[in-house]
Amino acid sequence: MAEGQAPPPTSAVLMSLSKHIAVRCAKVSRVYMACKDKDANPQTCLEQGDAVTSCVIDLLKEVNAKCPEQLKAYYECMDYYSNRFTKCRKEQTDFEESCPVS
Repeated sequence: MAEGQAPPPTSAVLMSLSKHIAVRCAKVSRVYMACKDKDANPQTCLEQGDAVTSCVIDLLKEVNAKCPEQLKAYYECMDYYSNRFTKCRKEQTDFEESCPVS
């Protein structure tokens, strides 16, 4: 991965960003879920799903630009410990202090 480039959104990266995603992408996620509740056909909600994906990717790029070292330490810990938050509290604290949830 090139320096400054956001990491691929693996499960460890997404779990590390879960609080940020929940806050930042809440509105587009609600719209997507409402669409899915109305229609079981997956094609019906592609636009709303794309909006959620875009929100998460934009967030990942922003956080990686602001505090890349703390994000990397956190998601590497999460990857090593199979996404178990309890094993990565120090890295989580360092990350959330550097990139507060907003």
